Parts: sequence; structure tokens; C-alpha cells
Amino acid sequence: MTLRISRGLALAFILPLVMAGVDSALADAAGPSEPLDTRVQRFLDGARNQWQDWNIPYEDGKVLYDLIVKNHFKRALEIGTSTGHSAIWMAWALHKTGGKLITIEIDRARHEAALRNFEKAGVASYIDARLADAHRLVKTLGGPFDFVFSDADKDWYTQYFKDLDPKLVVGGCYAAHNALRSGGQGVAEFLAYVKSLPNYRTRIDRTSSEGISISCKIAR
Repeated sequence: MTLRISRGLALAFILPLVMAGVDSALADAAGPSEPLDTRVQRFLDGARNQWQDWNIPYEDGKVLYDLIVKNHFKRALEIGTSTGHSAIWMAWALHKTGGKLITIEIDRARHEAALRNFEKAGVASYIDARLADAHRLVKTLGGPFDFVFSDADKDWYTQYFKDLDPKLVVGGCYAAHNALRSGGQGVAEFLAYVKSLPNYRTRIDRTSSEGISISCKIAR
């Protein structure tokens, strides 16, 4: 009898400690209290070679991140979320500047996958993800924006820019992906148009073979 009581007392004393240790280990594994920088970098590095569905290369994500942080942009818009790679990079940067990202995706499956990725990366609170047709939604957005990233249908690149130009502040930048891609009239038409504007300065970032055009507004 004495032995059984001792075991019971021991279990009553030890079991809560063991369970507390398990809960603590699970919390550490989930990482809710780890720094956001660590969490996002770990997620991006872990998924580096897994992005499909028209997501940008890892290197171009870093370009977008640096653009936002360097220029202290806060009001960002993305056209073409896909499953969220570029949005995670931008949201991470906006966490640094105190800003937020609106991102638009027309495909429900990609939109829902992006939402899951935002949660995993820890940046969901910095993103307003919208399931919508950007052809229609972009025209209705009030802005103003200081950074835009376009990575949707190329034959609509010029129209997206025209719709957003009045909503982009002086000092803001408009970036478009696949600027170095050969073929397809839409990108060439867009680049010719933005390079012709006297109140914009346009350059091509060649960090990846895809290329990003970056057009910064110098005057109204």
C-alpha cells in the first residue's frame, strides 16, 4: 500500500512537470515567440527550391526587399500574388518600415495557398490578400501607393501602370517582373511606354535572368 501511494504521489507531482516540458517544446518548435526575422528567413530558405506557379526567383525577392527597406516604402501593392513568394519578401520588408501590402490574385487555389504560406512565414498581419480580378480591382483602389510590383498578365502591364500612375506618389517606384524575358509584346510595349515618360526614371535590375524593371517617379 505504501509503495502504491508513493507511486501515485510521484505521478501526481512529476506528470504536470513532464507535460509542461512537452508543451514548452511544442511551443519552441512552433516558434511563436521567435523573432520575425528568424522565422521568415527560415521559411524562405526552407522553401527556396519549391516555388512554382509563376513565383519569382529567390534572388528577385531579395531585390524587392532591399528596394522597400532602402526607400522606406510603406504603402505597397502587388498585382499577381501566385502562391505568395514575392509577397512574403515584401511583407518582411514592410515589417521593417511599418507598412503593409495589398496583393491581388485571381486564381482561388493559388490565393488560398498563399494565405497558408503567409501564416507559416509569420507575415500574414502585414498583408491584405485579395481574391479578385486585377483588371477591375486596380481601377477602384484609392491609394496612394509608394511601391507597386506587377507580376501578372504581361499584355495588361501597360494598362495596370496607366491605372496606377495617378495613385503613385512622387518618390515612389513601380516595379515589373520579367523585364528581360524575350518574346511577348506586352513587356516590350510596357517598357517602351515607361521609358518615354519624362517624370520617371527607369532601370532594369539584372540580378536574375528574369529581370525587374524599376521606374521611380521624380515629378508629378
